[in-house]
Amino acid sequence: MGKTVGVHEAVDPTLLNMDTTLNDPLVGRLLDGRYRVDARVAAGGMATVYRALDTRLDRVVALKVMHAGLAQDPESTRRFILEAKAAARLSHPNVVNVFDQGTDGTVAYLAMEYVEGRTLRELLQDLGNMTPREAFGVLEPMLAALSAAHRAGFVHRDVKPENVLISDDGGIKLGDFGLARATTTTATAATGKVLVGTVAYLAPEQVERGESTPRSDVYAAGVVLYEMLTGRQPHHGATAVEVIYKHVHADVPPPSHAVPGLSTTLDTLVRAATVRDPEQRPGDAEELLGLVRRTRHAMPDAELDFGAALRLPPPPEPINDNATSVFRAGEVMLPPHLAPLGLSVDSMDDEQARYGGYGEPYSEEQQVYAPAAAPGVPAQAPGGGYPNQPALPGRRRRRGPSRGVLVLAIVLLVAAAIGGGAWWYGSGRYADVPGVLNMTRADAEKRIKNAGLKVEYIGDGEFNEIVAKDSVISTDPAPGKNVSSGSTVKVKLSKGPERHVVPALANLKLEDAKKALADAALKPGTETKVASPKPPGTVVGSTPAAGEQLQRDSVVALTVSRGPDTQVPDLTGLSLDEAKARFQPTSGVTVEADPTAQFSDTVPQGRIMSFVPGVNANVQYGTKIVVVLSKGPDLVQVPPVTGMSPDDAGRTLQAAGLRVNNRMIPLIPANVGKQDPAAGSMVKRNSEVFISNF
Repeated sequence: MGKTVGVHEAVDPTLLNMDTTLNDPLVGRLLDGRYRVDARVAAGGMATVYRALDTRLDRVVALKVMHAGLAQDPESTRRFILEAKAAARLSHPNVVNVFDQGTDGTVAYLAMEYVEGRTLRELLQDLGNMTPREAFGVLEPMLAALSAAHRAGFVHRDVKPENVLISDDGGIKLGDFGLARATTTTATAATGKVLVGTVAYLAPEQVERGESTPRSDVYAAGVVLYEMLTGRQPHHGATAVEVIYKHVHADVPPPSHAVPGLSTTLDTLVRAATVRDPEQRPGDAEELLGLVRRTRHAMPDAELDFGAALRLPPPPEPINDNATSVFRAGEVMLPPHLAPLGLSVDSMDDEQARYGGYGEPYSEEQQVYAPAAAPGVPAQAPGGGYPNQPALPGRRRRRGPSRGVLVLAIVLLVAAAIGGGAWWYGSGRYADVPGVLNMTRADAEKRIKNAGLKVEYIGDGEFNEIVAKDSVISTDPAPGKNVSSGSTVKVKLSKGPERHVVPALANLKLEDAKKALADAALKPGTETKVASPKPPGTVVGSTPAAGEQLQRDSVVALTVSRGPDTQVPDLTGLSLDEAKARFQPTSGVTVEADPTAQFSDTVPQGRIMSFVPGVNANVQYGTKIVVVLSKGPDLVQVPPVTGMSPDDAGRTLQAAGLRVNNRMIPLIPANVGKQDPAAGSMVKRNSEVFISNF
């Protein structure tokens, strides 16, 4: 198996079966005075990846070089730069490191970590499928990397086995952040814009509404888990559109259906990650990672190692490959049986089909031709004149231009005029719109005017996260378009990154704080309640703090007072009213009596015997303390038993909850003549009553 580098491109298989290094003009070149290109290792839709040596630090790197054919495409350039920025912001052992980004002439590149090993896709092609323990061993570090991306505010948008790298020492790394997008933005797919991703891993909301959120990455991770457990992708179709339709209208099947005997616990886990309603999935990769770890810990060894002895054969090559695809609305209508999806898409299995190759666009070498003689005009004979033309008798030929020369000159002048007119009415009257993206206003205007075109600026520009203020975002017509000379090129300038200041929210009521955020084009995030002397529902702080500048619709977490915490004093022996008085009104603590009072030999009636929460407990604002009141001792009334036989007296006293102390003397009157305590007395239950006949 071949080696894999720090970023994986969808590779043209024909390139792997030939020596592509020999004819590659970059191999052997020193880029940017630093990176010596040693060999080409992969070629994909957007870039070619080389193994290179960083001569400054003497280390091997993966050099990702953008195809020259994409250099004038603003979206491709944006994605290429965004990949560098997205990955560079992440510092995590399971994320492929980006070291550098730059250009050398027309060559744009990323210098990345070189990972000796292979991809998860290649591993699955060898194994077929994986045991649950093996799948967890890949899934957990992959989710750890995704968690880092989500915490940093990015959605990966292209989670798939091709982008999971497994090094020779067993390390797992997630690469290719070329499609990463800030979580505060949303890509639209169904209104004529572009949806990018890999069809086998697209979440339903990405297709239906164009929404890419951390939950979309969770869905893709669930599909990858299914694929590791079964060796197959969950949805199949003859076309990419059919696969997309199934993602929207069919659930991911339980993996145990494909692998009988697999634990149904894994069915539950896959279901949780791939449920079609995103609101029912884990909120992000970190939440899914916690669920995965709990699932693994709950499974016995026999279930974790199921299938190790007998693996499924690797699947056949799919009809639709796993390359990142571009779908454009409005170009190709869906088949009638897929119409409910509501999209018109044009699937491109690889952007390379659009742009072609990885070198400069092919241009035939210009030829130089001698002008042909005009029709009907004979060629001149050597020395001037025309053949077979007799000399005038008796006269010496003049040395000036012959008639033939004049005729030829006229013919050539006419041809030149015709040629000039053809040039003007052909290519001469047109000009190519020059590439001015990212240029400053002054430089772009100068370059457009030098091309024989006029400049018109569109509005006051728009905000842009990548292009600097007063530099060009786009042109209409686009760079490279052929237009009439003197035409107007409409230029849109960047206003720089759009930033909004976090307002001062401390001491505001929660609803007022949310309104202040909305007025500042920001959104409220999680609400964390803390103990505070401030009234409950009062904002005590925010993250980011007041004064920081954020992108539009960024989320601001709020810290909200729940009121002060209170330590519970000892309430034993107090009356209910006395207990209530022990708590300040500002504490929000209330005291209520349990409806069932209890007997007590030690606590007087109406006094508190016990309470919950107990003494010294710290309770939050609004806590209710429940107390148990005493009914005093459990007393019973002594019944009259004088005149009864001893046996009847004993039964009567026992029925009243009392014990009998029989002091009857034989041979004298047999009935009870005396009792102590006397009848009608109130005594504790189970007390003794003396009976005697004297």
